Amino acid sequence: MADRTSATPDPAPGVRLGLPATGRGAVASWGRRFLGLLVDWGIATLVGRAFLDGLGRETAPLVVFFVMQVLLVSTIGTSIGHAVTGIAVRRLDGRPVGFALGTARAILLLLVVPPVVYDHDRRGLHDRAAQTVVVRR
Repeated sequence: MADRTSATPDPAPGVRLGLPATGRGAVASWGRRFLGLLVDWGIATLVGRAFLDGLGRETAPLVVFFVMQVLLVSTIGTSIGHAVTGIAVRRLDGRPVGFALGTARAILLLLVVPPVVYDHDRRGLHDRAAQTVVVRR
């Protein structure tokens, strides 16, 4: 039987990616991410129902959420919900997310399954595909 007390503990999420274990630039917590998602979804629901109700009650918020994610994350690296909770989306190589990867990330995010399948560094399939990580600002 192996002695678990002498085993090296797993590093904090993001450390293997070259990110700090805590503070600014560290991988964002689940709580911040979830709260940011709730803020974004609330805004998308309000805007979608107010201005795009012709698309349908369920479809309008999805369209607004998608557009918000693509435009904001691709250009400034953060959505409104992310900004409120102090987090941002960063590419692993330090470059801006950009439109192509931002769009791919948003499409996968809307499929729901990619965000709930994640690795030790709290990167869902949507972040892995876009070569991004969600960090504290």
